[in-house]
Amino acid sequence: MTKVRWGILSTADIGMSKVTPAIQRAKNAEVVAIASRDADRAAAAAAQLGISTSYGSYESLLEAEDIDAIYIPLPNDLHAEWTMKAAVAGKHVLCEKPLAMTSAQAEEMVAACAEAGIKLAEAFMYRHHPTWVEAVRLLRSGALGELEAVQSWFSYYNDDPANIRNRVDSGGGAVMDIGCYNINLSRMLFDAEPIAIRSAIRRDPMMGIDTLASAVLEFPGGGQSTFTCTTRGEPYQRVHIVGDRGRIEIEIPFNIPPDRETRIFVTSGGEPPEAPATETITFPPANPYTIEAELFGEAVRTDGAYPVPPEDAIANMRVIDTILGR
Repeated sequence: MTKVRWGILSTADIGMSKVTPAIQRAKNAEVVAIASRDADRAAAAAAQLGISTSYGSYESLLEAEDIDAIYIPLPNDLHAEWTMKAAVAGKHVLCEKPLAMTSAQAEEMVAACAEAGIKLAEAFMYRHHPTWVEAVRLLRSGALGELEAVQSWFSYYNDDPANIRNRVDSGGGAVMDIGCYNINLSRMLFDAEPIAIRSAIRRDPMMGIDTLASAVLEFPGGGQSTFTCTTRGEPYQRVHIVGDRGRIEIEIPFNIPPDRETRIFVTSGGEPPEAPATETITFPPANPYTIEAELFGEAVRTDGAYPVPPEDAIANMRVIDTILGR
């Protein structure tokens, strides 16, 4: 297999505007088809993105013999159904985050894909961007000393009742939509699962979804991660990684722009707080979605391992379940 042949299961905005164009730029990928439940919408999407084939049903795309892998940008409540159908059809699956509605559902998805012998990955693209690769390398190298604490913030504003991110039955809410990133990075940095979790949640009285959530995750050895996420706040994101001998600030940790330089700030020593010794590390433009697609495609092409095993998604969902009290 020289290139992985991709099918896009849905004309959702994130796929149309960000992920599918990024997959098309991947060296080992070819997007050959896109599907919608509306044939005209699928045809229009295919024309917009320069995709040769469109299907008026998801089932038709899964039945196509010239597709190796599927990208699923469907609403959260549809992830499990179509991931498991793709597994039965023998298609490898890159599924948007969060993988499932609950950890139990995630377990079913991972088991179904394993039984079918297909690759499954949760689409946390940020992990593969050079800013994060370098931050993790520095941490693992001991440059920060012992990891003590991680603080992160993720917010934007959306109060549209019709938006799926504000619908309980679609798996909406701040924690599911963006808090999953805060949780994921915490587990990645500590390279462990939290042993204690405390949270505070505010819910919209009409919509029922959580709009503001803060949590403290305690890890083995006593390290802590604290985060706040909100869908009713000024758009903002930041991550601070603090060790006993240094710290890293990640300027744009999640919605990393693919067309501009990005920076992290590494501090160790100096004369804090007035004159800390801070090094600014600048990275050339890189598209995290393209990197993600190339890594997944390489796992498919070589029957190798994707950098993040699907079981990681189960563990992330367990923390989400606890924070949301379910």
